[in-house]
Amino acid sequence: MKVVETAIADVLIIEPRLFGDERGFFMESWNARTFREAGLDIDFVQDNHSRSSRGVLRGLHYQQPGPQGKLVRVTAGAVFDVVVDMRRSSPTFGKWVGVELSARNKRMLWVPEGMAHGFLCLEDGTDFLYKCRGFYDPANEHSLLWNDPAIGIAWPLDGIVPQLSAKDQAGAPLAEAVTFP
Repeated sequence: MKVVETAIADVLIIEPRLFGDERGFFMESWNARTFREAGLDIDFVQDNHSRSSRGVLRGLHYQQPGPQGKLVRVTAGAVFDVVVDMRRSSPTFGKWVGVELSARNKRMLWVPEGMAHGFLCLEDGTDFLYKCRGFYDPANEHSLLWNDPAIGIAWPLDGIVPQLSAKDQAGAPLAEAVTFP
């Protein structure tokens, strides 16, 4: 696999090796030994799967305390996936990176602990899968305001009016958000 660094330290794009022919393809989406050899010694405790329609925006979510590192990917459709650094001690605090993940490009994204995470569905019937290092804890989940001008995420809305949950509509701006040290 190929590991691509992003503008935020520890947020990594993972490009798996593909083996394919006219019948289709094969890839390893997770192999503890391969990831460990790439410097990602990760133990997962929970797998999640969501399906969304075009225009659904989920996030930006994080847990503090009890953060969840996540390995995310799309198996059907496409998303614009966003990570915001919530670590006050980081030189990239409040900065964001975004990458398209799709069934076509088969990219994965490693979202380490200390980040807020969300995505905009670009196609109907998008299946989003993620492996988590920590268990979901609704008592410690937070939502960062998806369109906070202080962060300035350039969502590729292209005329889409995002569909948000009530929790995500009420997300906290970065200046008022719970953060990490």
